[in-house]
Amino acid sequence: MAVAKHYFDDPTDAVLSGLRGVTLTNPSLLLDEKNKIVYRHPLSIASPQNVSVICGGGSGHEPGFSAFVGQGALTACVCGTIFASPSAQQVRACLSHRLPAETQGIVVVVTNYTGDVLNFGMGIEKARAMGKKVEMVVVGDDVGVGRAKGGKVGRRGLSGTALVVKLCGALAEAGASVEDCAKVGRLAVDNLVSVGASLSRVHVPGRSLQEAKEEEERLGPGLVEIGMGIHNEPGCEKVKTDLPGLVRTMLTQMLDQNDKDRAYVKIGKGDDIILLVNNFGGTSNLELSGVVTEIFRQLGRDYGLKPKRVISGTFFGSLNGPGFIISVLRLADTELGAGKSMLELLDASAEATGWTVGVKSETWEKEYAGLNATDEEDKGDTRSTNLKVDPKQLRSSLRSGLEKLIASEAEVTRYDTIVGDGDCGVGLKRGADGIIQYLENNDIPSDALTSLTRIAGIVEATMDGTSGALYAIFLNSLAANVRKQDSSNPTDLTPSMWAQALDDSMRALGVYTPAQPGDRTLMDALVPFVETLKATGSTKQAAEAAKIGAENTKGMKASLGRSVYVGGEGHKEVPDPGAFGLSQFLTGLAEAL
Repeated sequence: MAVAKHYFDDPTDAVLSGLRGVTLTNPSLLLDEKNKIVYRHPLSIASPQNVSVICGGGSGHEPGFSAFVGQGALTACVCGTIFASPSAQQVRACLSHRLPAETQGIVVVVTNYTGDVLNFGMGIEKARAMGKKVEMVVVGDDVGVGRAKGGKVGRRGLSGTALVVKLCGALAEAGASVEDCAKVGRLAVDNLVSVGASLSRVHVPGRSLQEAKEEEERLGPGLVEIGMGIHNEPGCEKVKTDLPGLVRTMLTQMLDQNDKDRAYVKIGKGDDIILLVNNFGGTSNLELSGVVTEIFRQLGRDYGLKPKRVISGTFFGSLNGPGFIISVLRLADTELGAGKSMLELLDASAEATGWTVGVKSETWEKEYAGLNATDEEDKGDTRSTNLKVDPKQLRSSLRSGLEKLIASEAEVTRYDTIVGDGDCGVGLKRGADGIIQYLENNDIPSDALTSLTRIAGIVEATMDGTSGALYAIFLNSLAANVRKQDSSNPTDLTPSMWAQALDDSMRALGVYTPAQPGDRTLMDALVPFVETLKATGSTKQAAEAAKIGAENTKGMKASLGRSVYVGGEGHKEVPDPGAFGLSQFLTGLAEAL
């Protein structure tokens, strides 16, 4: 049977291999493969009489919670198959054989799903019958399913579980009693609210291609599902919205005290809170960081809340789900004295690879004076020259070339999509837009060096990637080579002087790139332009030479740039995108002169 695209086709193999990997990244851990238990090596436990904290549930939520096993967090974790609870037998094996014999008691943290509660419950009752002191903390922090729909089942367990595990683990490490560890865990649950959202359902290893396709299509194009669970469970609504709108809806469900169906925790303006933004597993770090920014902004603007700590990353995942969960914990008083507040327990060190919080409490608590982000234009760095240009002609010729380049953006992008990564046209347009904006809003200096330096600065600020770097180097070099021709008296910059400066700059570019004509790069247009301008003094002839040079790249095999890795026969059909884009600019420039 054809299976969906995964590195593991067998889900059992995926789970066991994943658990082995946890022990490889933390050598103080052991794995009971038969029972899928990750537990601390006895020699790694400095105080075996301390309370043991365990957690568990179905696999597929990594790093939750096998990677939370370690000093200052969990003593052991019991894992089921993907999205399925471990059996009562597995739980009994953990409680009976994988914890220090000297432990004064056990706290079992369980997410509020029927299978987890029942199977861990059976294991707990068996342990109690054997004389062990065991407390159970059931985490239900989801507000996506309200009271009316949740009924007697209550709130589902989401990423707030990671905070509960950390609190209980840190308190146990500090030598607290089993009663106090359980009390703080339950106190955290009573002050937790979470809600998730996702752009698609997740793919489960071992599922057929058809099943995977059906899962993905269940949501529909352009929709985001709010309240989606961590096992592909449906959410409370599907909407078309942007990120600010999505975050607004999620925070309303979490914090609106007028919503009696979801107002589980009273969190008001000025309360001390922890913000956890949890990745389902398939959201890029770039986007997740942007999500954090939007959540933080709306918490302050709409609710008067400034988190004492902001935690972001993958803590309680859902395989490759392209979504995130917002969790807010109100910092309640543990009544346990100094060193044992919720904030201090969360800040306490932990040697667990799943708890990826790296900023120390001292850093959070320190006051940092605000700095004004000034626009550093370094205006004093450019010494004026006596080399003059006609500002009106410079403006019109640049605009003509830039507008022609912008008009060709779609064509450049199409070419680059065939032979590269598709970003060349966008990058060129971004630089062109920046220069046009400057031309529209500023007086153009008659000093050639000042004008060139400002344009080079715009290119540096607006164009990225390889082409942006090449153009910035070339333009800065051009400015330096124009300066070399300065005179003691005001002098118009002639075509021959431009040609000499361009030729010197082209040679300077060779220090940073080995590209030459014939390598299928922008040099195939730049070199003919400069050489023809130097030989004839005619900008129009030089632009025509650049156009021919760019056209001749059609059929050339690339020697440099990303096209080298793309392969295929696309290079036979289209010219080099960078050379074509440059030739368009030069053609437009010449038309205005």
